[in-house]
Amino acid sequence: MNQVNGDKPEKLLGFTWNVPNALTLLRMVLVPVFVVIFLMHPHDQIWRLWATAVFVIAILTDSLDGHIARKYNLVTNFGKIWDSIADKALTGMAFIVLSIVGELPWWMTIIILVREWGITALRFAILKYGVMAANRGGKLKTLVQSFALIAFLLWLPGLGVAFEVVKWALMWIAFILTVVTGIDYLFEARKLRKASLEAGGPVDISAGVAAEVELPKTPEIPDDDEHLP
Repeated sequence: MNQVNGDKPEKLLGFTWNVPNALTLLRMVLVPVFVVIFLMHPHDQIWRLWATAVFVIAILTDSLDGHIARKYNLVTNFGKIWDSIADKALTGMAFIVLSIVGELPWWMTIIILVREWGITALRFAILKYGVMAANRGGKLKTLVQSFALIAFLLWLPGLGVAFEVVKWALMWIAFILTVVTGIDYLFEARKLRKASLEAGGPVDISAGVAAEVELPKTPEIPDDDEHLP
């Protein structure tokens, strides 16, 4: 395994017991639990409610771990790396299981997954130029995605056409935001690289003006939902 910014692999990936890291680990454990419960009886309303409950709990741990880590200065290398991975695994598997049971077209799921993991990989790739911060469009995308997935996971056919219209409207809005913000991040990455090369080192362009910065040994990889208002 390659070393990252001088940190030894065991130091970079080592798990430190604290509340934020425990919540991140819990979210990672809940991903397969959610998948199993959902796929056991995908067309049984009770099982779907249980699967949705697990998904919502996992989503809530995502909101809590970052907040607690920043508020109580409990940020660790493990959290910086694995928080984003756990988030993408959770939402990614939600899209996948919905496609497996035929409730969401595979082409939509594939495009969303390519965007999500592609932008995450891009953030890692351009760390030498600076950290690409989450923008408001990305935060809105994450919020709408969460509501859309919950609406689909609930599976409430008894509510009729009105509920179907609402959940598909949410999903289409989430899909459009996912694609548009993904393209926007590509332009932001290009701008960041250009500014860094001109400055001769890592820069911060979050304020609209390139300013040289010194990156920490293990920079935090901002996700789309970072610092949601």
